[in-house]
Amino acid sequence: MSANTSLPISSSLGNPRERNEPPLTIPHPPSQNFPGSRLMSILPTTFQRTQQTVTCYDYLGRPQTHGLGQRYLSPTTGVCRKLTVQAVHPMGPHEHHIKDHMGRANKIGLWLAYTNPFRGGIMIFLKWIGTWLLFSLKLLWFLLWIIIAGYLFVQAGIPLSDDPTDDSEVYNTGRYKSYIRPFRNQLWEARSRKEFSSRSKKTVKGRDIRLHTLYPRVLMLHDSTQARWIPCEDRDTIIRTKYIAISYFARDMYNYGPNLKREKEEFKEEVRAAVTQQNFDAYWLDLECLSDEEEKKKVDLFCMADVYRNAEKTLIVLGKSEGKGDESKAWERWGDRVWTFPEALLSRDLCCMVRGRTKIGSVTLHQLANLAYLNHEKEQAIVNAYSGKDPLERLERLSLLKAAIFRRHLRKPENKTSASGPSSSNPDSNTGQTSQNIDLYAANRVYALMGFFEHRIEPDYEELEMCALARLSMANDSDSIAERMVSLLPPPSRTETEVSWYADEDIYQANLWDILPEVQVAGITEGGALILDGCKAACIRWKDFPEVASMQTDSIRRALVGLLPYFAWPAIIGGIATRELTTTSADTLGGTVLFVCGIVLLLMSPRLFAFSEQSRVVDAQPWLIGVKGILDSDEAALRIFPGGNKGPHYNIEYTPSGSPFAIYEEGRERAGSKAQYNLALRAEQGEYAGRMYTLIDTWSATIYYFSAEKPPTVCLFTGREGGMGRFVLCSETCYANELHKETVLRMPTEVSEKMDLGGWVAVK
Repeated sequence: MSANTSLPISSSLGNPRERNEPPLTIPHPPSQNFPGSRLMSILPTTFQRTQQTVTCYDYLGRPQTHGLGQRYLSPTTGVCRKLTVQAVHPMGPHEHHIKDHMGRANKIGLWLAYTNPFRGGIMIFLKWIGTWLLFSLKLLWFLLWIIIAGYLFVQAGIPLSDDPTDDSEVYNTGRYKSYIRPFRNQLWEARSRKEFSSRSKKTVKGRDIRLHTLYPRVLMLHDSTQARWIPCEDRDTIIRTKYIAISYFARDMYNYGPNLKREKEEFKEEVRAAVTQQNFDAYWLDLECLSDEEEKKKVDLFCMADVYRNAEKTLIVLGKSEGKGDESKAWERWGDRVWTFPEALLSRDLCCMVRGRTKIGSVTLHQLANLAYLNHEKEQAIVNAYSGKDPLERLERLSLLKAAIFRRHLRKPENKTSASGPSSSNPDSNTGQTSQNIDLYAANRVYALMGFFEHRIEPDYEELEMCALARLSMANDSDSIAERMVSLLPPPSRTETEVSWYADEDIYQANLWDILPEVQVAGITEGGALILDGCKAACIRWKDFPEVASMQTDSIRRALVGLLPYFAWPAIIGGIATRELTTTSADTLGGTVLFVCGIVLLLMSPRLFAFSEQSRVVDAQPWLIGVKGILDSDEAALRIFPGGNKGPHYNIEYTPSGSPFAIYEEGRERAGSKAQYNLALRAEQGEYAGRMYTLIDTWSATIYYFSAEKPPTVCLFTGREGGMGRFVLCSETCYANELHKETVLRMPTEVSEKMDLGGWVAVK
């Protein structure tokens, strides 16, 4: 963003459809803009924008104004800070080289002990010599610090300890650093009726509408006395009348132009002739049975699933065809529409006709799948379930239905024709049909899916498709569709949506019903973010490798050996002083022996430290440590514990199945292969350049590779699948009080036991 760029001051989110995320100061800005619906001015928010600054709130609700750029909430101070990232190859002002806390003498000594200076070339040899000199000075400084600290404590009364504010103090709490910023905004739609819901406070016409029906509101009946078809709204007549429901593809029936009215009448006449041929005296056709009144129109549109479910037969009308090729294309056009899919599945009996032909033939669901559905292989299970051939569990059936309906994308005006849904005479409609057309709703596909659910939701012109899906999921709580979606990681090739929690597929090849959610959706925001309750959350550390406290097996011998290097310099200095200050040969000899012992101790100090640290690590302080770029397990271990994987006490292992880049070993023991390191390196040099990251979990001693648009700073435990936990890594949008899902990892479920349960979080 240039220096003269300004952002409008606002107390609300504004229109998310016209809003972009503020540019980040990392080299790779996010690729997603989040369209949303109109927000009400009464909706309270937690941010406001000014020129080059935004205002967010800390964990106590105190405002804090800062510049643009990626931020994170410090788990130690509760203050929003600018994110700085350690990187293998730093780029930009907010990235730096990898840092660690390996400066202590014993840790440097361990590195010297486990590093062979004669392997690796001249640079390794020179580095080893320089490190040994530094190590010697560190031991000397330890002696000087003891003398100075003792003097200050005895003479001046200054305490030896301090109260550091940095969060790198060494202690083992047995817990990960907690995420302490809860969601504080009002809900747009709440699960509980006791919660305030800004959507429920809006004045909506026809709010108390009927979403289920056992009969159509209107039928077209044949009046034999007058020899014409008339609309009938009499309930007693309708409930006693058997009828045919008509399903069609509008653009194959009529074109919008000067002859629109005539073409519609011709279509109606053909439908009536076909109904009479089938020996029925009533039919339902959206052109004639949908009302122009707002109240009645909502009933008609959102009970259409019941209209087809209760019809004796459904007649599919195809456009005029001159040959089999044209007829096949007509079937495909009909089958590609959103609403024709539930119309067919919910029908008791199906028949079809081609315009211009008098023959009407029966068609089964299996025939229909082969003729009309381009993805018929994927939809075979649904067809089998609704034909009674192969029943599915409820959640599996609904998941397959959702995927099938959502594959039927909405078309642009020039390409799109309507489903057999509502039609009218407005050629300016974005669907090519009238204001009655359900495609005018942004959440059209969700409302089509709604017909398969027991509990339905009231339609809303202004809501996002993902908001409607979340509301439908909350209304049918036992299915927990939204909660399960949060734990899925869609393939990178999938079409981007306005929210990050939505997923049709999973890169780990798990199905929606395979996920066992550990969270509950408490509500949604108007921008489409899910408010999750019951999340266990931990912070990810990006600035450096902290000093990791550990619990090791006790050994008095190792403890004593570990103290010997600290006597090297006292022995050397004592030997020199004895030789210089004494005159007798015996004292001189004693000083020489003391000096030689000090030199020997100094030379052996690396090995002595190595021996003292050879006890097994029983427990390590849990940390999630992030690095931009690809770090192998040996170097990661070396940054955490001296000696790293070369030492006998601590190993960082590759995950066998926990990340999109994970590769397992095919031996007898379950283990991850180092081949994933090379795979991640190639990805970083290719399509994921600048977007590859490494995550190290110190408690499970596991390393993960993943790609993300931004460095995730929060880890959420959201569910379980296949014997592993699902952990969602999120970046923070502090001014909106929201998290954005960057990736999902499969980590051992027991990791969640080291995470603290937090408050509500908003995941968008």
